[in-house]
Amino acid sequence: MQASDRFNINSQLEHLQAKYVGTGHADLTRFEWAVNIHRDSYASYVGHYPMLAYFAVAENESIGRERYNFMQKMLLPCGLPPEREDD
Repeated sequence: MQASDRFNINSQLEHLQAKYVGTGHADLTRFEWAVNIHRDSYASYVGHYPMLAYFAVAENESIGRERYNFMQKMLLPCGLPPEREDD
């Protein structure tokens, strides 16, 4: 691998991280990463009707109620953020 290839790969990675929030970056905390994963999962559940129907049947709720519950869970999927230590 040449130095130019490494530079190209790093610049592509930086571009993806700037463009898409969920790809993360070097300063991403564990909590922020978990929030991104949970929100992405809930958005996928809401966006894919068969998966939403599966959850509705499994929890004995209507599809609309499940969609509403998932949307509410997207607000704070992992609870309140932990206290930050200021250095």
